[in-house]
Amino acid sequence: MDMSDNAKGFLLALSSSAFIGSSFVIKKIGLKKAGESGVSASSGGFSYLYQPLWWLGMITMIGGEIANFAAYAFAPAVLVTPLGAMSIIVSAVLAHFILSEKLHIFGVVGCILCVVGSTGIVMHAPKERDIHSVKEIWHLAFEPGFIVYACIVLVFVLVLILYFAPRGGRKQMLVYIGICSLMGSITVMCVKAVAIALKLSLSGNNQFKYGQTWFFVIVVIACCLVQLNYLNKALDKFNTAVVSPVYYVMFTIFTIVASMIMFKEWDSQSISDIVTALCGFVTILCGTFILHKTKDLGDNMAAIPTQVPAIITTQIEIPKIDVCLSPTGDCDSPTSTSKLHSRPSTPP
Repeated sequence: MDMSDNAKGFLLALSSSAFIGSSFVIKKIGLKKAGESGVSASSGGFSYLYQPLWWLGMITMIGGEIANFAAYAFAPAVLVTPLGAMSIIVSAVLAHFILSEKLHIFGVVGCILCVVGSTGIVMHAPKERDIHSVKEIWHLAFEPGFIVYACIVLVFVLVLILYFAPRGGRKQMLVYIGICSLMGSITVMCVKAVAIALKLSLSGNNQFKYGQTWFFVIVVIACCLVQLNYLNKALDKFNTAVVSPVYYVMFTIFTIVASMIMFKEWDSQSISDIVTALCGFVTILCGTFILHKTKDLGDNMAAIPTQVPAIITTQIEIPKIDVCLSPTGDCDSPTSTSKLHSRPSTPP
């Protein structure tokens, strides 16, 4: 019995999540080994390029992305895209057992909220419009709405790279993740342009003879290099179980926003879809807040003493008191005198 297209897409999407989620952990191991033998990635070093484990993680991530791309050829985006959230669970569980990065109960709740919110947004995201030429995407990219968005993204990325990253990047995870997520939204738009150009070229309509196609290719390469650099810094410095879901959430949000602005897909949205997407966005914010604020809770709880110090007891000695009970007043007789001694008292 032949497997249906939806089943093929479902299995490809699940395998993609498994590959991508495990790649975070494999790369983290490689980054740790690189930091022990040279300058760490969070300090600006590139010694991880000499680590086989890091390259294995990169190959695993590329394999996951290829599987994810292939899944879209068999199943609709409504089925494939939400399954990308499974990579969060994979990376968190593997990091818990392999890297000893404890995922406490609040981290579990944060992951669940992020997955639920992201799934709600993706499930009710607008449908893509049909594109028949790379020149159509070029005109869409240079319309005022997306130009404003791209300029805002560029300004924020430059401020994060030039000002916040050198001063607080190693303390604030959102600095590195923000750079990756903002650049990722631009990357996806350009990747879509290149993918459409490739698909049209394979069908006989060569799109690589246009300069616009090569412009998108250059932007994709540049953005991927920036994302790769700062994602390595985030993985090298912060907990993988936190980096993975926060990166997924922020990347998903910015990508959907960029897609809606560039392709004007909000025209096909109903009120119920918009309200559901907003609820999903609020859910994501709650999950991200819990993950970010409780990322060090496990270490802090371990530092709290679990035993109550023993109560210090003191013994108070009361001087002896001799009381004469003899009617004759002869207190020297051992038979006529009772010496009452008070016992030292101790607190209960």
